[in-house]
Amino acid sequence: MAATGSEKQGAAAYYVSTPIYYVNDAPHLGHAYTTVAGDVLTRWHRQRGEKVWYLTGTDEHGQKIMRTAEANDVTPQEWCDKLVEEAWRPLWEHLNIANDDFIRTTEKRHTDRVQEFVQDLYDKGEIYKGGYEGPYCVGCEEYKLPGELLDGEGEYAGEKLCPIHKKPVELLSEENYFFKLSEYGDKLLAHYEANPDFIQPESARNEVVNFVKQGLQDLSISRSTFDWGVPVPWDPKHVIYVWVDALLNYATAVGYNENPAKFDETFPANVHLVGKDILRFHAVIWPAMLMAQGLPLPGKIAANGWLMVGGEKMSKSNLTGIKPQDLTSHFGVDAYRWYFLRAIAFGQDGSFSWEDFTARYTSELANDYGNLASRVAAMVGKYFGGALPADEAPGEAEQAVRDGLAKAVAEADRRVGDELDFQGGILAVFDFVKQVNGYITEQEPWKVAKDESPEGKARLASILYTAAESLRAVAVLLNPVMPETSQQLWDSLGAEAPLGALADQRMQDAGTWGLLPAGATVTKGAVLFPRLEEPKKA
Repeated sequence: MAATGSEKQGAAAYYVSTPIYYVNDAPHLGHAYTTVAGDVLTRWHRQRGEKVWYLTGTDEHGQKIMRTAEANDVTPQEWCDKLVEEAWRPLWEHLNIANDDFIRTTEKRHTDRVQEFVQDLYDKGEIYKGGYEGPYCVGCEEYKLPGELLDGEGEYAGEKLCPIHKKPVELLSEENYFFKLSEYGDKLLAHYEANPDFIQPESARNEVVNFVKQGLQDLSISRSTFDWGVPVPWDPKHVIYVWVDALLNYATAVGYNENPAKFDETFPANVHLVGKDILRFHAVIWPAMLMAQGLPLPGKIAANGWLMVGGEKMSKSNLTGIKPQDLTSHFGVDAYRWYFLRAIAFGQDGSFSWEDFTARYTSELANDYGNLASRVAAMVGKYFGGALPADEAPGEAEQAVRDGLAKAVAEADRRVGDELDFQGGILAVFDFVKQVNGYITEQEPWKVAKDESPEGKARLASILYTAAESLRAVAVLLNPVMPETSQQLWDSLGAEAPLGALADQRMQDAGTWGLLPAGATVTKGAVLFPRLEEPKKA
């Protein structure tokens, strides 16, 4: 049985990847959704104290890129360079994506290794020459099975359409080289059975298992009707099929055939995050290629659902592509990062609406969380001159908050760090935020403050210490999701001086009570989540 990314022996890196994205156009919310999820996951594991490697990048070969470049009167390389530097890299920087590497499939470090990998498979007898004729979707860069196609209507009446792009497929006939994918069906099924979490969610796993059980066809791994791609090393009239080229980025980016030490400590990925429309490539073709090469398989293929607008998958081809900047300019980057992981269960389809985002922002971020931080800082300033008081008179109510925090930390850490249940982890933290709000409402510190006896002051001190210490833990827990506002809260609590940098705080320590020392300087800074102005919709 092939080893997997979850069974790395002595490897230090927790390796997470996004798909590498086609650069035929600028990124939209769907691309950013997967990338933010990977960023939150890897930030979380960094705060567990683990060594992490987070990879993203761009897929720059294939017929679709070539046609887009031609339509814009530039070379494919010029088009790719322009989109990467003006759209893709700037967006990830804007969204605070802390990736460790950015791989481009036109880079020599990638193309040389792709040729070596494919040459090795050819030398082993895993690749042969043949011919193929069938319906091809340029948008998917994939041959389609006739049973998958839709009947066209209206302007496409009488034509067969790609079920994803809703555009007519092209009938292609060409001489190709083929990888013996059909020989790996039983091996793949055995791996799926032995590793039930290899493909997630379960619905995605069932889809792949059923697909493989129907029997696999050998995979065309070259194209000969255009030249924008990596040349087949033994036959330069062909270029390597863009998906074979693209999938190999997960190996070439971490030193395959170039940096053995880096490769051994990083590969295979613990988690490949993918959109469900490219699941088969990652859960069938990719592991089969690795099996053929004798390399270990990734730990998990996690397929997120589609973001829907008006019942359609969000995409440029469906004219539903929305730029992330359309939302961040109104709601802010941190709220953007939070919203999609909070509102949509990862692995399921979810609908975006401006109204839902506004409602959740107002209720959960501004009213519950932001208002709590402001109230606590204001009361510490008013009643104790901004110096955090000691926890002098804790009682059952304070113990309930401590217990609630311990529960929230354990649940959030398990759900996000282990199960990729971002929504569940965020909800666990916000349930605790609501508990602290309820605690303050019940304890009424503004009334307790009127009791100037030593007992009254001690009681007030415990209430405000409990609230501030709770916020300290919340800042740690939400740092992977909302790094800017978490840092803002950390600073307002005066935590940096006694406790160190927020990014260095460990998730496992978040629930350890009493880390924020008495005497810390608490200041009422800017509002974490300001009131929203009327939106200027794009």
